[in-house]
Amino acid sequence: MSGDAPPDLAPRFHAARADRGLAVLEGFHALKHALRFGASVELAVTVDREAALGLAAALAADLLPHLRETLVEVPKALFARLAPVAPVTGVLALALRPPFDLGRVLDETPEAPLILLENPADLGNIGAAVRVAAAAGAAAVLTTGRHDPWHPTALRGSAGLHFALPVAAVPALPATGRCLVALDPAGQRLDGAALSAGAVLAFGTERDGLSPGLLARADRCVAIPMQPGVSSLNLATAVAVALYAWRLARPHALPQ
Repeated sequence: MSGDAPPDLAPRFHAARADRGLAVLEGFHALKHALRFGASVELAVTVDREAALGLAAALAADLLPHLRETLVEVPKALFARLAPVAPVTGVLALALRPPFDLGRVLDETPEAPLILLENPADLGNIGAAVRVAAAAGAAAVLTTGRHDPWHPTALRGSAGLHFALPVAAVPALPATGRCLVALDPAGQRLDGAALSAGAVLAFGTERDGLSPGLLARADRCVAIPMQPGVSSLNLATAVAVALYAWRLARPHALPQ
């Protein structure tokens, strides 16, 4: 069954973009990953139900029964009003953000590294960093600064993988027993085997790097080796390099 779209659909989607309790999922892949990792999806709409279910059959057959029951088809003119740029897959959804407990995040998963993005400037980079953190088995992604890491643009960049691990904005990194490792060009050469279990890996912006205050708190500073003349890496790329340096140094952490 396809169900009926609620009459206030456009205002509901528009309001959700500013609602810190909701997540706007733009595109089929964001909805796919959200469902696979237990998201509570309140509403899922599409411009072409048959095409969306065909995509699910090809890419996410495990979710097909659920999508057959919940996906609502809406007119193209209405769908175009639901997001600033309509996803090419013709799917949009609203989901509840999962609860977040910072103390629990810091105390649990003692072996896995935790990613801290200090004042990230680009929402797409936040999403891409979340995506690689989920793939590498990180404990969580925390951000500081003005951006909401659950902004729809960040969710699009992560392909919905915000639901695979804790993701949240924090005012600052609190005191923790985890080793704080700063990624900084002046640090020692990155060695995945030397990264402490459960370390907090802190990344600054491409332009300014980490703040002096966070650098002063760091237990270690490490640098990603690069060719001469290359001044920085994209934020999400740097996160990927550091995480996989840690993971590849621990074969037991890799899936069999």
